[in-house]
Amino acid sequence: MGALPLPADLLLRGGRVLREGRWDDAAVAVQGGRITAIGADLDALVGPGTVVEELEGRWVLPAFHDSHVHPIQAGLEMNQCDLTGLSTLEGYLDAIGSYAAADPDRSWVTGGGWSMDSFPGGVPSAAPLDRLLPDRPVFLPNRDHHSAWVNSRALEVAGIDVHTPDPADGRIERDAAGRPTGALHEGAMALVGSLVPAPTTSDLTEALLTAQRHLHSVGIVGWQDALVGEGLGMPDSLPTYLAARESGELTAKVVLAQWWDRDRGVEQLPELIDRRALAARAGLDAASVKLMQDGVCETHTAAMLSPYLDAHGQLTDNRGLSFISADALAAYVAALDANGFQAHIHALGDRAVRDSLDAIEHARAVNGASGLRHHLAHVQVVDAADVPRFGALEVTANIQPLWACLDEAVEVLTLPFLAPGARDRQYVFGSLLRTGARIACGSDWPVSDPAPLLGMHVAVNRRSPDQPADAVPLLPEEALSVAEALAGYTTGTAHLNRLEGTTGRIEPGYAADLVVVDHDILGTDTTVLGRTQVTRTYVDGREVHRR
Repeated sequence: MGALPLPADLLLRGGRVLREGRWDDAAVAVQGGRITAIGADLDALVGPGTVVEELEGRWVLPAFHDSHVHPIQAGLEMNQCDLTGLSTLEGYLDAIGSYAAADPDRSWVTGGGWSMDSFPGGVPSAAPLDRLLPDRPVFLPNRDHHSAWVNSRALEVAGIDVHTPDPADGRIERDAAGRPTGALHEGAMALVGSLVPAPTTSDLTEALLTAQRHLHSVGIVGWQDALVGEGLGMPDSLPTYLAARESGELTAKVVLAQWWDRDRGVEQLPELIDRRALAARAGLDAASVKLMQDGVCETHTAAMLSPYLDAHGQLTDNRGLSFISADALAAYVAALDANGFQAHIHALGDRAVRDSLDAIEHARAVNGASGLRHHLAHVQVVDAADVPRFGALEVTANIQPLWACLDEAVEVLTLPFLAPGARDRQYVFGSLLRTGARIACGSDWPVSDPAPLLGMHVAVNRRSPDQPADAVPLLPEEALSVAEALAGYTTGTAHLNRLEGTTGRIEPGYAADLVVVDHDILGTDTTVLGRTQVTRTYVDGREVHRR
């Protein structure tokens, strides 16, 4: 007689379970953090210690993974002056004033999360901050962290005036007389940001835990942190992750993308190798490296093949910024590839995408096929000639689906300033899939909302969840199916993070990484995605969120 199966630690019963693209009326048994059985009647696996959860007809999905996110940055903002839930100047000023009044002893007012489309031309001014806080310096990055809003006191502390030159990798917003007006873009942010008091060890730990709670609440159980190291004004977060791992407070499955300092070259490689080994000894994966190749379209810093247009539709001489030259990028990616690192490249404009693909192609020519799962993040504009290269080079498109709609950031601040050909190449997710590319989905939070169901809504409908169903979609031929979008947040990112075969599916032997939701997302009404809520999240069978 064979050994009896061990009783389940957890039994999810009375729900509908997603398997092979359809719903099964089945129970799910979990033992030792893994799914051990799926079936109509698993009551025989109930023992004295089994936790039985009655789902009452709710729907069970594989839990989500975010392919590009900044949790500690997001957590810091949530715990400081958080502007992400607001959309008007009046709302921002109320929040800033309340935060400053509640903590009058802080020397700086910091936080962030404002949206460019809240200001004329996407550019804020120091003037309203000066009226509110004339004596305390204010430094508030926007949602995409490519610009910062500062007051005159912050400019004064930093010594920024009419005579201060723009840094090579950024721009100081100025008036007609050349006087700084209160907005700093890209590398110019560091002129003030470098003076902001650094967060304490306690601040960073609490930020990570705040962010983890929020990510779990929207069904995310794993992620790739897209900036681990000292970069873009952030302190190194590797010690924070190591401490959370040791204490057991880190419940998520994370990959850490170490920051490539673009002011240095391959001489930093030994440091990255040492840090990778340090992380591995603690059970963390730091075998990815983040390279920042360009900026963003809204500030005309994304690297484009064709020049930007001015406000009158005339060609300018600006093609955006390449933070790393194409030749240097190729050399760096080849060196990373040869040393077993996955390249995670911020490439938003079509020139940045081409240069990045060229760099990966060079690495393959020099080193051979490495299977390291290099990926390009954001890929807002991809030239038609480069679309099939993703599949051919085995490069994953690391996409942020929530951006692929005609919101004000695209319709007002981006499309009017792009060459006509680039306007028709926005977020070409469907084309990438059809030509053999792998897709992984992320949020870039705190740039945008991390909720995968909202991202899925836009990926499928090409409209914002806030827009009516009859609103004009952005290039609807580039839409994904629900199954394709879900795969991007599950098996797609699991593959990117070298976790395939262990998470991202509901099958026996896989980790019990599960979410329970309150709507059927596979029905004909795809707008339900934007209304669906996660009611429970499990990591390895452990409940980490309940709504």
